[in-house]
Amino acid sequence: MILTSASKKEIFKKHGFSKSEKDTGSPESQVALFTDRINHITAHLKENKKDFASQQGLIKLVGKRKRLLSYLMSTNIDRYRAILAELNLRK
Repeated sequence: MILTSASKKEIFKKHGFSKSEKDTGSPESQVALFTDRINHITAHLKENKKDFASQQGLIKLVGKRKRLLSYLMSTNIDRYRAILAELNLRK
């Protein structure tokens, strides 16, 4: 999966809760980007069950997203709850 800059901007615009379209560093933007990549890799692994390299990459992405979400929970619980509700994540 190759994410073009246009698709990244669309993800940041839709899920980023950002102040501007170029705000790529906020935890919400990064969680939205990781979630999109996780969904894509999950769909890939449903078809290719023996692709262990992608499986390892998926586990690393889930860990990164988990760390970002725990940071967001410790700093601002309202933003944490908002991103969970918008991305339909359960915690």
